[in-house]
Amino acid sequence: MARPLRIEYCGAVYHITARGNERKPIFREGKDCQRFLEILSDLPQRFGAVIHGYALMGNHYHLLLETPMGNIAKAMHWVNATYTGYFNRTHGRIGHLLQGRYKGLLIEKERYLLAVSRYIHLNPVRANMVEQPEQYEWSSYAQYIGEQKRSLWLTCDWILRQFSKDADEAKKLYQEFAREGMRTQDNPFEHLKGGVVLGSQGFVDEINERMSIKRHREVPESRRLAKGLTIEETTAAVAERLGTTATAIREARKHDNQARKVCMYLLRTRTNLSNEEIAGYFGTGYTAVSHTVSRFRREMARKQSLRKLVEELAGRLNCQL
Repeated sequence: MARPLRIEYCGAVYHITARGNERKPIFREGKDCQRFLEILSDLPQRFGAVIHGYALMGNHYHLLLETPMGNIAKAMHWVNATYTGYFNRTHGRIGHLLQGRYKGLLIEKERYLLAVSRYIHLNPVRANMVEQPEQYEWSSYAQYIGEQKRSLWLTCDWILRQFSKDADEAKKLYQEFAREGMRTQDNPFEHLKGGVVLGSQGFVDEINERMSIKRHREVPESRRLAKGLTIEETTAAVAERLGTTATAIREARKHDNQARKVCMYLLRTRTNLSNEEIAGYFGTGYTAVSHTVSRFRREMARKQSLRKLVEELAGRLNCQL
């Protein structure tokens, strides 16, 4: 069977679903859902993804993802493979957990993101699992309306700002928007075009143009986006952004060398280079690379400015390949 068409580009937004093999449960208990969310929480740092919403539904899941780096296939392969490994070890099983690959529908952000967000959050209600969406523990809805503390890796701001610049007012209006959806039973995917695109005709034409360019290239766009970064490209980008030089980044100084740490982190998390290969370039030991990356990851968890810097650099490097 041919694989479904994958449309990847920087800034694309998707509604992602995946079902259990033979429609069997992929979440048997609460700890399974919790582990899946832990895996999901790594997507912003590991792949630069923006997570706008989710609902975990027993034998399937729904995600609303934006990919500034144009790498949805790599991101979802990692999510599904990582979770399948956990599930099989935990529940003493082997083999495929999911029914084939994930299904990804491309969304025109400005026109349909609100509607798809509501559709995802109302899934537990439509499935008669709860009467109100905020009663369902394993979706992002309660965080949207302020009834649960928002996870740092979940992005609600873009959608809520469409309702009001005032945070409290926006949460209230989003809740009203959801309740309206319960009454109208609106399904945005009734407007799907070509089986894969939810958007206006202008948006569809833009996607058709992208895919036409792809079909006429000797190397598909998906391969171009997955091309490995070199150490030199990464170091040069970090040096330019932080106002230093590649030589200075490679120097093992006694005082703090933030650019060196950023560079090591990007090379270790965004490329296929090993600790040994990175260590050889920086003139240090491979354990030093591992320790530096671990410490820097903890530092990013504390400092939003560092996370934004890394996301900016990662996006710039991937989108310029």
